[in-house]
Amino acid sequence: MNQPVEAVSAEMRHAKVRAATEHTTVGQVTTTDDGRVSIACACGMDLTNGPTWSLDEHIRLHRAEARFLALAAVAPEGIPRLVRWPL
Repeated sequence: MNQPVEAVSAEMRHAKVRAATEHTTVGQVTTTDDGRVSIACACGMDLTNGPTWSLDEHIRLHRAEARFLALAAVAPEGIPRLVRWPL
């Protein structure tokens, strides 16, 4: 009897969860002397606003990049990609 094919592998689910837990903001938002706002990420990076982006945009990009890297690293061999892998 044929087994149903699982749409998302356990390895990819785990990679997504790891990325989410390893890239959460920690502490409180702080304001620097020059007026920028910043918050730490659990990975050790400080996320900060800039001249053309908000702190929220930096957080969203950081989390998206973390998810991409985690999922791309465990994606099945031969899967079509938009971005050449490995980087």
